[in-house]
Amino acid sequence: MARITPAAELPTLWTVPDDLWRGFIVPILKKHDPEPPTGRPRIDQRRAFDGILFILRSGCQWNRLPREFGNDSSVHRTFQRWVRLGIFQKLWTALVSYGRRLAWSSSTGSRPTAPWARRASGGSSRQEPHGSGQTGHEAQRADRRRWLPDGGAYRRRQRP
Repeated sequence: MARITPAAELPTLWTVPDDLWRGFIVPILKKHDPEPPTGRPRIDQRRAFDGILFILRSGCQWNRLPREFGNDSSVHRTFQRWVRLGIFQKLWTALVSYGRRLAWSSSTGSRPTAPWARRASGGSSRQEPHGSGQTGHEAQRADRRRWLPDGGAYRRRQRP
């Protein structure tokens, strides 16, 4: 029986693979964001795109971008230009379709699920809401006060 590889086992893209870069992203950039004929040359677009992926994956601040991706201001400026021109949406679509292609080629008929959809459905990465064994309505407030229905006032719990 063939082993089905769920989408969770696919590697996370931190940099753009060569086939994706040459096959999808370079044609989009050449068509929609060509190098200007005059002025200062732009930064390497592949490094910039890898830096943008790093920011989106890690959630770090732009000014904490590692130097391997280039100057953080230049990468941010490239990102803003691509968003303003509508290029980033095209690039992101190419990246998502590449991920789907990987997911479909690695599985035998199972539909790939986005990571955020797995988390929202209550997978193993779900955190307990208030503590051990307590549900939302049983949990106490952080200041250890209890709600009493007498006019909406908070009172400290009396010890027996």
